[in-house]
Amino acid sequence: VQLQASGGGLVQPGGSLRLSCAASGRTLTNHAMGWFRQAPGKEREFVSAFRRRDGAKYYGDSVKGRFTISSDSAKNTVYLQMNSLKPEDTAIYYCAVSKSPGIITSSIRIEDSYGSWGQGTQVTVSS
Repeated sequence: VQLQASGGGLVQPGGSLRLSCAASGRTLTNHAMGWFRQAPGKEREFVSAFRRRDGAKYYGDSVKGRFTISSDSAKNTVYLQMNSLKPEDTAIYYCAVSKSPGIITSSIRIEDSYGSWGQGTQVTVSS
């Protein structure tokens, strides 16, 4: 499966951005699609995930209440609406698809649970 992430950019603190991740090459009926981010000098961090099998949504603690993940099954696309952005949200954001359609909740936040990754899109929050 190929993933194409888009929507990043430069935004002021308090602003909003919407990231998109379009999957092609395979129908993802039950897989999870997730977002991770990596800031300079830091490890990749789980941001959010949507599990298609049951519609469950997951968020990292640092983005809970500010970010919202959604999915358009017809377009094989997942979106990440990011509101109330902070400078610490600055990072490259990567979308990914789980290796297994049967991914369980305890694995949803683990980077190694994902097998296909997009190229990343830069998000910069700065005044």
